[in-house]
Amino acid sequence: MNTTTVLPHQTDRVFLTDGGLETTLIFHEGIELPAFAAFTLLKDAAGRAVLERYYRRYLELALRNRTGFILESPTWRASPDWSTKLGYTPAELTNANRDALGLMHSLREEFESPETPVVISGGVGPRGDGYKPGQLMSAREAAAYHGPQVRTYFDSGADIISAITMNYIEEAIGVADAAAALGIPSVISFTTETDGRLPTGHTLAEAIDSVDTVAAVAPAYYMINCAHPTHFRDALPLGAPWLSRIRGLRANASHRSHSELDESTELDAGNPHELGAQYRSLRQLLPNLHILGGCCGTDHRHIESICNQFHDDESAAAHAPAGSH
Repeated sequence: MNTTTVLPHQTDRVFLTDGGLETTLIFHEGIELPAFAAFTLLKDAAGRAVLERYYRRYLELALRNRTGFILESPTWRASPDWSTKLGYTPAELTNANRDALGLMHSLREEFESPETPVVISGGVGPRGDGYKPGQLMSAREAAAYHGPQVRTYFDSGADIISAITMNYIEEAIGVADAAAALGIPSVISFTTETDGRLPTGHTLAEAIDSVDTVAAVAPAYYMINCAHPTHFRDALPLGAPWLSRIRGLRANASHRSHSELDESTELDAGNPHELGAQYRSLRQLLPNLHILGGCCGTDHRHIESICNQFHDDESAAAHAPAGSH
C-alpha cells in the first residue's frame, strides 16, 4: 500500500473508475472470456495489451476531467473455485493476481498526476455466481476462502481491497475481516435485485448495518453495483443516516433483471445520457456519492456521460447565488 496515496474515503473529490470490463471485451472486442474471467488475458502479451488498452481509455477520461481514478484489477473471477475450473494451479492463481496488480502499478506510473491521483484496488469477486448466492459461507469461511487473494494484493502494493457484486452479508463480512487482518482498507459493493434488496432478501440498510456491526473493522465505505438505478432508487430513503456510508456506484446499463441478463445473448447498452442523468439525480439521496463507474453493459461512453453531468451539477452549484437552494 502506498502510504502517500489519498484514498477515496479520505476526500470528497470525484473518482472515476471503469465500466463493464467483461461485457466490453466480450461484446465490443469479440474476445472469448471463459467463465467471464478477464484475468485469463494476463497469460500472454497480447492479452495484457488488450487490458492495457481498455484501462487507458478510462484513465485518459480522468486526465481530461481532472478527476481521481480507481484502477480496479481485472480479477473478479481470480479466486480458487473459479480458477480451478479454468485449469489454474494455486501457484498459477497467485501469480495471476500478482501480475494483475503489476499491470495496475505500471498504469499508475504512466498516468498519475497531481490533478489525477490514482488508487489501486485489488478486486475480489463472489465465490459463487454474482447474481445468485448459491452455497452460503459463514463469515469465517469467507475470510478463509478470500484471504489468500487479499494477502497477494496486500503484498503486491494494493491501496484498498474492493469486494464487488457481494450478494449476501456473511461473504461481505469475510472479505472485510480478511482485509482487516492485514490492516488494509476494504470496500464492499453490494448488488440488488429489481426490488432494491440483496438476492437473499435483505435490505441494503440491513446489509450495511450488519457488516459495520460484525466485521472486525468496518469497511471504509460501500458501493452498489451490477443493478440499474431504477432497481434500487426506491430503496434509498431520503435522509436515512446509513446512506452516508455509500460513496460509489457501478450500475448496469440495462433495466433488465439479473435473470433476464443471464438469458440474453445480446448486449443491452442502454442509454448513456439517461444513465448519467440517473446518477446525477441520485446525489439527492446519496450525500457522499463521488465514486463513479459502471458494470454490465457500460463502457467509456457511459462513464463520460456520468462524469459530464456531475461536473455540470458542480458547476451550477458553484455559480448559484448566495442563499439559493
